[in-house]
Order: sequence, then structure tokens, then C-alpha cells
Amino acid sequence: MNATQNPAAPCGYEMRFRSLFHEGRALSFPCDARGEVPLDALSERARNNYLYARTVIGREYFRPEVCRCEVH
Repeated sequence: MNATQNPAAPCGYEMRFRSLFHEGRALSFPCDARGEVPLDALSERARNNYLYARTVIGREYFRPEVCRCEVH
């Protein structure tokens, strides 16, 4: 999920968790410039994925990066 898919998301940034083992695979979540993800605005599935990704940093995902999104 990225900021362009969630209309309630703050615009312009996403927190991206890149996979340690599958190049090109990542989880991304809308956030602000400081990397704060609005958990209440996420769907239950997205919220569970976000909490899971945070739990497995270093085992399945790299440390997350805050990236500027291209908003169309």
C-alpha cells in the first residue's frame, strides 16, 4: 500500500520496508516527513502488515526508509 492508494493518507511520503531476500519486494505505508505512520487511518490488514514488518526488521526486512512519493 502506498500513499496514492489511501485517500486518508498524508501526501507526499511513505515508509518503505525492503525485503532482505527478495529484491524488488517491499511493504510501504503512508507517513509524514518524520516517518510517522497514521495507524488509525490504515485498514486492519495494512496495520497488521506494518506491525509485522516492524517486528521482523533485520530478519525479513531492512530498516525502513522514509521516501518521497510521486503523487499523481
